[in-house]
This record gives sequence, structure tokens and C-alpha cells, in this order.
Amino acid sequence: MLNWIRERKQRRALAARLLDILIAQARRPIFYAEYGVPDTMLGRYEMVCLHAYLLLGRLKQAGGQGPRIAQTLHDQIFDDFDIALREVGIGDMGIGKRIKKLARNLHGRISAYERGLAGGDAEMTAALRRNLYASAEPTDAEVAAMIAYIRHTRDAVEACDPDDLWQARSLFPDPASIGTVSEGLA
Repeated sequence: MLNWIRERKQRRALAARLLDILIAQARRPIFYAEYGVPDTMLGRYEMVCLHAYLLLGRLKQAGGQGPRIAQTLHDQIFDDFDIALREVGIGDMGIGKRIKKLARNLHGRISAYERGLAGGDAEMTAALRRNLYASAEPTDAEVAAMIAYIRHTRDAVEACDPDDLWQARSLFPDPASIGTVSEGLA
């Protein structure tokens, strides 16, 4: 029983550190300045969803404790969304419905991004315009730069050693190292 409690506490602590890394990456100013992501609550939510897709998938593939950590991270993401909704004034009566909708949205985006990466640039472009850029009009160059970032990041996250996951080391590459729209990436 004590082992279960200790493991649960360690899993929560690791998931919290991974969430901090995920949120820090999603909030990088370059996405909003160079990649055309709208700097709004919705834009930030979409960036969290994108990075959650990349990280949750890797955790599930890691085996061992990976799937349990993925579930704990998933739960903590929605705990954060709950807090954010309350901070903007959503009352208790509306929180449950909105969290369920956000969960459906995240799962839909995960499916769309999976299909997009498997289907090629045209399908990924459509998925990004429908989701990440739903409230914006990005240029073709911004979308192409985002696709390059996603592919590069997926490869980097999938290649990371499980020890890096368990130690919550920085998992995401610097988007500036991939190139930006202004540098002529696209």
C-alpha cells in the first residue's frame, strides 16, 4: 500500500514537471510572433493541445510507467484548464461542460494531427487551419513553418531516451533552431 502511495506521488510530481515543460514550450513568444499563432486564450490552448499531442504520444510509447504518467499528465492538463476557466470567471455550474468540451477538442486534435502527419502536408495544413489557426489567417509560409516545427519536434520527442522522460529533462527543441518564417524556412 505504501509503495502505491509513493509511486502515485512520484508519478504526480513527474507529470507536474512535464506539464511545466509543455506549458513553457507552448508559451514561447516565437510561435505567436513568427508562426502566426494568435496570441489569445484560444491560441495558447491550441499550442498546449499541440504539445500535449506530441508528449502524450511519446509517454504512451515509452512502456513501463509511461502510460500511467501520460494519464496523470492528461489529468493535470485538465486541472490547469479548470483553474484557468475559473480565473476568467466561469462559475461552478459551467465548468464541467466546458472541461468535457475541451477534452473532446483535445482528443479530436490528437486524431487530426495524427492523420495530418501520416497523410502529408496538404492534410496537415488542413488540420492546422481547422484547429490551431481557426481564429486566424496565417500565411502559407507560417503554416509551412509550423508543419516543419511539428515534424522536427515529433522526431525529437520520439527519439528522446526514456530516462529523459523520467527525469523531466527538456524534451522540446528550440523552435528558433528549426528556422522561422522571417528566415525563409518556408
